[in-house]
Amino acid sequence: VQLQASGGGLVHAGGSLRLSCATSGSIFGANVMAWYRQAPGKQREFVAFIISNGAANYADTVKGRFTISRDNAKKLMYLQMSSLKPEDTAVYYCKLSQRSVDYWGQGTQVTVSS
Repeated sequence: VQLQASGGGLVHAGGSLRLSCATSGSIFGANVMAWYRQAPGKQREFVAFIISNGAANYADTVKGRFTISRDNAKKLMYLQMSSLKPEDTAVYYCKLSQRSVDYWGQGTQVTVSS
């Protein structure tokens, strides 16, 4: 299983970005996909997750501003980020969890300028 995150970039505060995570390999029907982020000097933190049936949950810090979604047929996951803040600056990673194994993508940089 491989994951490839993309869509990061530089945006002004208040702006929007959409991240994508493409998956390949043996993806089973029952799985959980998630976004995490890691800011410089900080630990990696949870952002949002979405399970196979579309149910999702968010960290309090992004609730109401970010939307996670997935296209199971295309093996893609998205993170629509709006009302971005400088504190959202981080490397964003996607993760797939299935059959007790976690798979990580390589990360994409999001920088929000004030």
